[in-house]
Amino acid sequence: MSADHAATQAELIYDWNEIARKGRIIPPSIQFFDETLRDGLQNPSVSDPKIEDKLELLHLMDKLGIHEADIGLPGSSPRAFDDCLRLCQEVVSSKLKIRVAAAGRTMASDILPMVELSQRAGIPVEVYAFVGSSPIRAYAEAWELDKIKRLSAEAVDLAVKHGLPICYVTEDTTRSRPEVLSELFRLVIQHGASRVALCDTVGHATPDGVANLVSFTRAIIAGQGAEVGIDWHGHNDRGLGLVNAIWALEHGADRVHGTALGIGERVGNAAMELILLNLKLLGLLEHQDLSHLLQYCQVAARAVGWSVPINYPLVGRDAFRTATGVHAAAIIKAQAKGDAWLADRIYSGVPAGMFGREQEICIGFMSGASNVTYWLKQRGITPSDALVKAILQRAKEVDHILTEEEVLAVVNAPQPSAAPAPPA
Repeated sequence: MSADHAATQAELIYDWNEIARKGRIIPPSIQFFDETLRDGLQNPSVSDPKIEDKLELLHLMDKLGIHEADIGLPGSSPRAFDDCLRLCQEVVSSKLKIRVAAAGRTMASDILPMVELSQRAGIPVEVYAFVGSSPIRAYAEAWELDKIKRLSAEAVDLAVKHGLPICYVTEDTTRSRPEVLSELFRLVIQHGASRVALCDTVGHATPDGVANLVSFTRAIIAGQGAEVGIDWHGHNDRGLGLVNAIWALEHGADRVHGTALGIGERVGNAAMELILLNLKLLGLLEHQDLSHLLQYCQVAARAVGWSVPINYPLVGRDAFRTATGVHAAAIIKAQAKGDAWLADRIYSGVPAGMFGREQEICIGFMSGASNVTYWLKQRGITPSDALVKAILQRAKEVDHILTEEEVLAVVNAPQPSAAPAPPA
């Protein structure tokens, strides 16, 4: 693209997203915490990946610049412990930048395996110790607040005693009472917790609720005069997982959780790739290389046996595919100008090339001659008028996008011969 053309890019797209913005209030120091190998595996329809797949995912997380990964529940079974240990050893042997964490209840039987992991691998393992904090959970479990406080203090003390950082996780935070959260947060901060995690465990929160809860938590931390981080862990039951994650960052959370493809319990978690994609498009991850984002999703899907919906953003088969004549014609005209930037945005709010994909033009019942001509040229086939007409006629006769085999069947069919010339 020429320098003159580059200067006009801002003029080609009027961005209503930037009108009356408060400013870039998400700081550059935000962190990403990947829950694919822990919370993601709580989905009832997935398989526990083989250790080779877990290792491949860990490397991809590292390449994407994800700061930390929850590698599992090492106290839940011998196999879980062995996998967690192998992942920790991989971080050491491959000199990965990504840090590791493990999850467990606020009980010594869950935390001591994390201590052993750290000692055997020779790296810190951040403890994510969780306990239910909402009144509905307390009622169902017959828990008293004093018991929750005792378990919380003991868990933090145990991690601190062994020199491990600990994030205190209140399950169902978004339905918990402020006076209870205030007592719990003050208690664990006093005992040495380095982070607190706010959990939308059942996907209850709206963006307003996120803003209220994060602001409330920031005030408590400030009142303690402590340097304590705030995590946001969101689920997607209302379809608000992505927007809530971004909202949490805008209102003061400094670490946000997500899983590959949003896999997780029930309808799943906030999708890590969509969090990264949207922050990239907001200009907040200018130097973060996301070229492996597609591969990260594909490996995760294969590893857990997940079928990606065809209309899923970025990863789905149809994310950058069109068979509509008007849309295809616009893309083709942009490409004819030799302008990849324009072609990637004329009918796409997500530039495919930025994330390792490309625009794809198909032939179907809503296509025009430009679709057919482009398709043929891409495959080195001369688009004669007769051939284009024959393929287009076939496309209008069926109720689906033509497969490559169907188009080639028309290409390879005998074409009507030209009428003989009249006698002299």
